Amino acid sequence: MPKAKRYNLEGKSLGEVDLPEQPFAVRPNRHVVWESVKAYLANQRQGTAATKTRSSVSGGGKKPWRQKGTGRARAGSNRSPVWVGGATVFGPKPRSYAVRVPKKTRRLALVSAMSQRAQEGNVAVIEGFRFDAPRTRTVAGFMKATGFAGRKVCFITRESDQTAVRSCRNIPGVSVLSQTNLNVYDLINADVLVFTDEAVQGVAEAYGS
Repeated sequence: MPKAKRYNLEGKSLGEVDLPEQPFAVRPNRHVVWESVKAYLANQRQGTAATKTRSSVSGGGKKPWRQKGTGRARAGSNRSPVWVGGATVFGPKPRSYAVRVPKKTRRLALVSAMSQRAQEGNVAVIEGFRFDAPRTRTVAGFMKATGFAGRKVCFITRESDQTAVRSCRNIPGVSVLSQTNLNVYDLINADVLVFTDEAVQGVAEAYGS
């Protein structure tokens, strides 16, 4: 059974806790992780790049010069793609980059990412990760006391907690995710995953079967 170090909010070690085998003791499937990360990044693209074709560039209605007799090349429009200020050939148009990943694949990728970090010893549990008001100094002290300072750390809570988000957002490399909004990219991007007690229970219920 995988284990993780347990800390309080001050960064003091409280020993070790057993992590549920699901989702922390599964053989990681790197291919589905790669597929999910690729799809996640593709889905972040806006796809709003656009260029003008000959039909959409203004001007160019009059033939610049007569067809013959000038010694110059034939030209029918000063908005031809070969002219400065002319149209673009085969340029980008607004499109969707969305990639659909099957539900079972997304689930396996999340489980694989959490298992990978657990097997590396980069999963920890924090007790009392709750704030009445934003406390950046408290989180920074926790990072320093645990030796996580300078590493990319992702705190994972059971429910969305905007006070915790505001407590962490000014610390470089530190992020907060709720258990219901987990995504493979953020799990893989983080060096250390720090779960609250409630979040450990939540992922065990969500991915335990």
